[in-house]
Amino acid sequence: MKVRLSVWLNPDTSDAINTLAARNKLTKSAIVETAVSSLVSPDHHDQREAAFSRRIDRLTRKIDRLDRNTVISAEAMALFIHFWLSATPPIPTEALPSANAKGRERYDNFIKTLTQRLQQGKSLVREIPEDIAATAQNVSFRE
Repeated sequence: MKVRLSVWLNPDTSDAINTLAARNKLTKSAIVETAVSSLVSPDHHDQREAAFSRRIDRLTRKIDRLDRNTVISAEAMALFIHFWLSATPPIPTEALPSANAKGRERYDNFIKTLTQRLQQGKSLVREIPEDIAATAQNVSFRE
């Protein structure tokens, strides 16, 4: 036995039900009954919780990758600065203007290369593990 229920819907929802009913050759009552049943069933909450858990797990993995990439970037930058400061001799005062010009030129080239890599979707952070794996395969161990 079915119970008659009268409800008020906004026009957009009513149009969506009409479209779905026509497309799937179902009655509007069947569509509304299915929607309400899925909403009030105890499984609905479990499904919603499972969906949230999957999303949280996916976000956690992304955050872990971001954290790893940040650590790699910071360590690479720190090593570069350390080596650069250790290996670069002081510049004589009379050579400063040409050194500054060369520095500006190198910086412009750096920005150009960075822009090209980003536009091409290249990432040094993603390439580093590949380089490490390739290097490890080419290393021969001597006993």
